[in-house]
Amino acid sequence: MKILTLHCDYIRFKPVKAAISKPEEIKKEAKLGNEIKECLVVLSAVEKQDEGNEKAIVKNLVSNVKSIAVQVKAKKIVLYPYVHLTNTPSKPDTALFVLREAEKELKELKFSVIRAPFGWYKEFELKCKGHPLSELSREIKTEEIAPGKKEKGEGAAESEALKAEKKLKSEWFILTDTGKLHRLKFGKGKNKDELAGFDFSKHAALEKLARYEMKKIRVVGQEPAHVKYMRKLELVDYESASDPGNLRYYPKGRMVKALIEDYVTKRMHEYGALEVETPIMYDYEHPSLKAYLNRFPARQYSIDTPNKKVFLRFAACFGQFIMASQAVISYKDLPLKLYELTKYSFRVEQRGELVGLKRLRTFTMPDCHALCKDIEQAKQEMALRFILAKDVQQNIGLDFHNLELAIRVTKDFYEKNKEFIVSLVKEFGKPALLEMWPSRFFYFVTKYEFNFIDSLNKAFALNTDQIDVENAERYGIYYVDEHNKRKPVTILHLSPSGAIERVMCSLLEQAYFDEKQGKNPCLPYWLSPTQVRIVPISEKFINEAVALAEDLNDLPCRVDVDDRPLHVEKKVLEAEQEWVPFVVCLGKRELEKKSLNVRIRRMKGKVIEIKMPELKKLLEQEQRSMPWRPLPLPLLLSKRPKFV
Repeated sequence: MKILTLHCDYIRFKPVKAAISKPEEIKKEAKLGNEIKECLVVLSAVEKQDEGNEKAIVKNLVSNVKSIAVQVKAKKIVLYPYVHLTNTPSKPDTALFVLREAEKELKELKFSVIRAPFGWYKEFELKCKGHPLSELSREIKTEEIAPGKKEKGEGAAESEALKAEKKLKSEWFILTDTGKLHRLKFGKGKNKDELAGFDFSKHAALEKLARYEMKKIRVVGQEPAHVKYMRKLELVDYESASDPGNLRYYPKGRMVKALIEDYVTKRMHEYGALEVETPIMYDYEHPSLKAYLNRFPARQYSIDTPNKKVFLRFAACFGQFIMASQAVISYKDLPLKLYELTKYSFRVEQRGELVGLKRLRTFTMPDCHALCKDIEQAKQEMALRFILAKDVQQNIGLDFHNLELAIRVTKDFYEKNKEFIVSLVKEFGKPALLEMWPSRFFYFVTKYEFNFIDSLNKAFALNTDQIDVENAERYGIYYVDEHNKRKPVTILHLSPSGAIERVMCSLLEQAYFDEKQGKNPCLPYWLSPTQVRIVPISEKFINEAVALAEDLNDLPCRVDVDDRPLHVEKKVLEAEQEWVPFVVCLGKRELEKKSLNVRIRRMKGKVIEIKMPELKKLLEQEQRSMPWRPLPLPLLLSKRPKFV
């Protein structure tokens, strides 16, 4: 049996015509139609394979529906037969029996249940909510499955490292820049939520990170703030026609994403990385890859091709490592830096963890590996890359106060390299969360992460770097030393920004924090889809507005013109709602005085009078040396489609 659940504001349906020879009898009033508000709609298709196992199917159907209804806090359930979910439908009598029994059992669980009539063509209309759990698909099987338990064979391959991570017992500390370790522990019994061991009074965000990481609860119960913004600004949206965790980007969002990609790639070129491109799928049975899969804590998508079984990459490691293993590398070449902006990387994240731009199944990851001579050279290079990563985040526009540092390390590596670990904390400028493993479970001995704490007090990692001590020998990546002897390299794994989608998420969540503090939420100027909007006060000045836009375009600058027949106040209000950084009103007075009235968003809409040369200078200062792309939509607002 297959079901698709939709958490809806409402559903309206009305039987129109019999679809089978003996449709379910319905009452006269039901023919007039139904409207149910605030409900969980369960579209269902009973299948041929379910025949003879009806009781088990009903039990598991009720268990799954109850679990989802509880998560989305729905008290009304609409059971809606929808045969189009399967190519092998059961007999009508079997399907009707399953739905009737499910209706009965759900009512016994105190749900309000409405069942759409079976065997009828129906016209229907619904409005689905937009949160991460609003659209879920399930395959209901005959085996007994506890609510929330993963079905056998569902999703993706689980690596040995992922299994080990679940059993991992590590110690948690706060490490200060003086090198002092403060052991963290939760209380017991009534005090189980009390986190002791460090004074967090001046480090509230660090405490949130510690709680999030130590409890390892990743499921999201409600939408974080950025989801509303990403849709309202017509940047990004959910894609119902794809697997959950795959998003679509509207023109504005694609431009924002592309600019961040351009900037990160530019910084990697300046760093001296050699840019490459590698495939997105690899052979499951390749000996080096198969071994590495089991050392990486991630779930993979697998595909059966006409030739072999393959998996979709979850990082650029596979292609870069194979490339490096076939290269001739001298000690003079080290550290050798390889870089790829992976479009895309894939991970089968769990359903309840998927949300907005924060946790996805398909994402864009800048991935830079450095092949180093030994651990000492790797430490020196990691220190340089740490400073680079910090600078990248600040230049993109993230307030460093919103980032927290986490370091993960084996006990042995920490004891031998404490001074190095503490130096990273000193460079970061505030205490860090440190997880210490008793022994090495993964391919790396240490890694760091810059973490952003979102509006739900949940953390997610942005940039990271790792010292890998396994994969050189696994893949056969060697260099020739000064004595003409082959030696394995030590590998660093750096993402200088983290996934591009998470950078966008961080910027939108940061805007939410600004709004909570009474500021106008904004994107950084260099990422604003429209940087300047010109608002002619009447249709008589549209030509002059277009000429002004063309003049500003020489900077370069993304300028558009609101030529719609609306009141000026309405145009200015909509520019504010789109977070346009600078709004220029243009009329007879401005043309005669040869000066402009400019509304500045980040100054809470303050209007200044400024001449054109000074405005250009101001905009150049705002743009700095950051990458630029042209306007992603038509110049005139009257020519633009509405995507959301």
